[in-house]
Amino acid sequence: MQLKTALLGSAILAALALVAGRTGAGIDTAPAGRAADIAATAAGSAASANAPQSVAAHHNTPLAALFAGTGAHPGSDLVASSAGEAEADASPAAARARGLLQGAAGEQVHRVAADAFAARDVMVDRDGTEHVRMERSYQGLPVVGGDFVVHSQNGELKSISQGDNMRTTARPELQPKIGLEQAKIEAGANFDGQVRKIDNAGLVVFARGVEPTLAYQLELHGDRRNDPLPGHITYFVDAGNGKLLQADDRVQTAASNGTGKTLLIGNVGIVTDSTSSGFRLVDPSRGNGSTYDAQGSMSYSTGFPGAPLFTDADNTWGNNATSDRATVAADAYYGVAATWDYYKNVHGRNGIFNDGNGVRSFVHVGNAYDNAFWYGSQKLMAYGDGSSFKPLVALDVAGHEMTHGVTEATARLGYYNIKDTGGLNEGISDIFGTLVEFSANNPNDPGDYLMGEKLVKNNPNGTSALRILFKQDADGRSKVCYPSGGFTASQTGQGGTYDPHFTSGVLNRVFYLASEGVVVPSGFSYTKAQLVCNNDTTIAGIGRNKVGAIMYRALTRYFVSSTTYPQARTWTLQAATDLYGANSAEYNALARVWTAVNVN
Repeated sequence: MQLKTALLGSAILAALALVAGRTGAGIDTAPAGRAADIAATAAGSAASANAPQSVAAHHNTPLAALFAGTGAHPGSDLVASSAGEAEADASPAAARARGLLQGAAGEQVHRVAADAFAARDVMVDRDGTEHVRMERSYQGLPVVGGDFVVHSQNGELKSISQGDNMRTTARPELQPKIGLEQAKIEAGANFDGQVRKIDNAGLVVFARGVEPTLAYQLELHGDRRNDPLPGHITYFVDAGNGKLLQADDRVQTAASNGTGKTLLIGNVGIVTDSTSSGFRLVDPSRGNGSTYDAQGSMSYSTGFPGAPLFTDADNTWGNNATSDRATVAADAYYGVAATWDYYKNVHGRNGIFNDGNGVRSFVHVGNAYDNAFWYGSQKLMAYGDGSSFKPLVALDVAGHEMTHGVTEATARLGYYNIKDTGGLNEGISDIFGTLVEFSANNPNDPGDYLMGEKLVKNNPNGTSALRILFKQDADGRSKVCYPSGGFTASQTGQGGTYDPHFTSGVLNRVFYLASEGVVVPSGFSYTKAQLVCNNDTTIAGIGRNKVGAIMYRALTRYFVSSTTYPQARTWTLQAATDLYGANSAEYNALARVWTAVNVN
């Protein structure tokens, strides 16, 4: 690949030194079941369509993984990142950040003359924005809690990310008033077990939740009481009065490979959290996402906070039947992991909110509740046990629900009473729920263009589903052809003629036609003419991976909270231009598909 340096800003060119020499909202079976809290109406903003495309090294995620199967222009939002603290601190980006800290940036972090800063991590975006994570010291002593991130572009400060720890220019005197032995006694007295040794790691300025305070940092090693885990705890002891400021347990519970005996897809491997007393449905490898038993509660304020986390002694979860409450928990947990992996491996997104944090899932919600939903303000997913349907913990349903969170974190597409937007919101979730199912490649739930087919009772041919993406109007109420003038806002309320679960059929059909072309899936007897709105039956698909890349880019760069279907056409075509070029085969195919659903 040839590096197109003409398209790169000076900040990116400098950042390439970092890598030089290295290689390397709800599924809703019925609208009445939708929780009103799901809708997010705050306005988002569209990203610039003119960001330069470049071929550059991405240290953390291989480009091949991010763009596998899409054929998009090589590149990633992240063009360079440091491989270690030494490399970060020696980088041009770190030098620029330190220069900024001599001015207004220094005021923001409450810099004093004796403060010094060392870069611990550097990340550079494709548009040249540099993110430099700094550690602080004062007169040579580490400042615990004094870290922050400098964000800049082209040498100009954009912002500072920092906690509440160092909102002061006050600094402590650096002469201890108690001796080291007294500090060790305090640390040892706080350890529950037999102390073997206490090492002195030196004096520090401690600033976590307190005014900057001179402290001893002590590393205690010992044998815990009634706990086989190794005992290693870091104690911070006030060097002025001997008070314990904080204890950090250095031995944390580890990930473990378990087995989920699910209801819908058989036995699957899952990653759980190993503790001294057994295992928990907490995934340390995916942001500590966790799964709880709602025990029939529908109360977000009283029931969910007290819901027990699923635990187990042998790391085998469920029995493939509803007689074990952990069975459906394993389904939901597996779906969350598959969704995390899809967004991470395909789009480079680190969790729903791109912050590395997992979300909470609650199963056994309500009494025979025939629904599942995303509750945005609480960042949780909930799954009912079903009545007319099986428990709503299908793989594509998990992908659907978590995608509502991605939408909320990015475009914040509105839901009810905002013309076309709710349908786009629902359609985006159906699309990415489907892509998650294909990505998981589970032989017991192969990818298809049906949403929630695993939940339908008595479905031997697998052709019944909550929604059929290529012909959603088969349910007798959904819309698959866009009407002149669009969907009337006053009729897009919950249960209305244009409820979002009905108007999503337009976008779902776009996704199918763009992916597969006008092809009637096996097991269905529709004619080709029934899959389009304009008799254009010779459309050829470009592949679902390419369509997924286009839809993700449009959602995260261009869509805003009030996006209409005509705007969605414009902005997905812009995304296709960004990825494949103006008037490319991909662009032309997508334009033809939009016309096939009457969006022009």
